[in-house]
Amino acid sequence: MSLVKARNSHKILLFRNPVLTGSILVFIVFWLYSGFATTDFLNWILENMLTLPGIIAFGFFYSRYSLSDKSIIFVFLFLLLHLYGSQYTYQENPVGRWLQEAFSLQRNHYDRFVHFSFGLLMALPIYEICRYHLKSAKWLPYLIPLELTLSMSVFFELIEWVFATLFVQEKASVYLGMQGDIWDAQKDVAVAFLGAVLAVLGIWLSTQKGDQ
Repeated sequence: MSLVKARNSHKILLFRNPVLTGSILVFIVFWLYSGFATTDFLNWILENMLTLPGIIAFGFFYSRYSLSDKSIIFVFLFLLLHLYGSQYTYQENPVGRWLQEAFSLQRNHYDRFVHFSFGLLMALPIYEICRYHLKSAKWLPYLIPLELTLSMSVFFELIEWVFATLFVQEKASVYLGMQGDIWDAQKDVAVAFLGAVLAVLGIWLSTQKGDQ
């Protein structure tokens, strides 16, 4: 098959999957709405500077590995959770604020929930890609999602620090969502890793049942 035909076949697969098409349409609508309805446009811009590269990366991996519908839903669910957080700023998110008041919590935990969701929801797509490449090493597809979740979470915290230093020094604590916690970054990484551990455990149990 020629390179042109291969690319065309990937495009056909891309738009023939109703789950993917529906997810993209929902994301676009919510992305536009959150941008227009945001309470802090500069914060929204900064929070979403990595969203477009993430979508491009997802498109690349989907076209090459034909990720499952469940992985597609998980990826876009995480993106929607992130968009909802960026619309209000994470520390002022209304769902997190409601939970904070209802349970007398010391902080708005919506940002922690999204970090946890990153590990929980992104482990399956990473596992599927690793399983495609590492068929002979049965344990690596389970280990790599944990390693990538940890490294990507740390990388994201570094990017946040750089963006806050360059663009919003006067409102850095708002953008970073620290809410007075000096260990906020470390806790964000920890809950993301916890989410990945739970997801990988679930994947492993599912594959063990399938082998029986």
